[in-house]
Amino acid sequence: MKSAFLGLGGMGHGMAANLHAADLLAAVYNRTASRADAFAGEYPTTVVTEPAQAAEHAEVLVLCVSADADVLEMVDALAGSLTAAHTVIDCSTVASDTAREAAERVAKTGAAFVDAPVSGGTEGAKNGTLSIMVGADEAVFERIKPVLEAMGSGVTHMGPVGAGQATKAVNQVMVAGINQAVCEGMRFAAALDLPLEKVVDVVGSGAAGNWFVNHRGKTMVRDVFEPGFKLKHHHKDLGICLHMAELNDGALPLSEKTREEYDRLMADGHGDEDISALYRARADLFDK
Repeated sequence: MKSAFLGLGGMGHGMAANLHAADLLAAVYNRTASRADAFAGEYPTTVVTEPAQAAEHAEVLVLCVSADADVLEMVDALAGSLTAAHTVIDCSTVASDTAREAAERVAKTGAAFVDAPVSGGTEGAKNGTLSIMVGADEAVFERIKPVLEAMGSGVTHMGPVGAGQATKAVNQVMVAGINQAVCEGMRFAAALDLPLEKVVDVVGSGAAGNWFVNHRGKTMVRDVFEPGFKLKHHHKDLGICLHMAELNDGALPLSEKTREEYDRLMADGHGDEDISALYRARADLFDK
């Protein structure tokens, strides 16, 4: 089984590299062609200049793009070259209804569609340790599982198309809450004049331990916010969560509050920083 990867951004570069390492990568595409050329210089593979050309080189087409509209645009660009032998795997983070719409468009060609959003940041993409939440027909999932397992250490079939994105939405809501708690807690620790790196070690090994405090706690207290996961992308994802909540006649107050705070941080020029930059917004919690 050969795959092609379309979208070599911060996440896609590492994911495609792991497909190459598993001898599963046949071609790459990126809207900014120079990025695809640079990737192929490091990991020899075919560079295609149009998405549809990727289907000539591989039966599994993996997408990792920025937004809902990008996914649908990419699916439409692929449609003319898809056959029943192809499977499109979308690893972007989009709304469940977008995933189902993409699946309907792909189904008209005879091909299969899988929504498989990922979690684990750029570190997980690089190291092949992503958590991958999958929405797909069971038989399709089993067929393309080797491709997913080359990119992640936790691959879980959550149900039909759309279930992967629904699970990712839950993940992003929880990320917002954890980010809020860790940033507030570490500002509290600073106000108490505690040794902050030791605080991270202690709480990170106890009941309050989580991936975020263990991977971002020590950098945020040094005012280092290199992404991992860009704040502007989480802002976009929380918009998806709020959209999905509205479709289900509900509300997500913590997500809404976090998104509003991201709005202000983005207005101040911090959108390309890691989401731990929320720590900046907690500077006024204590006078000292």
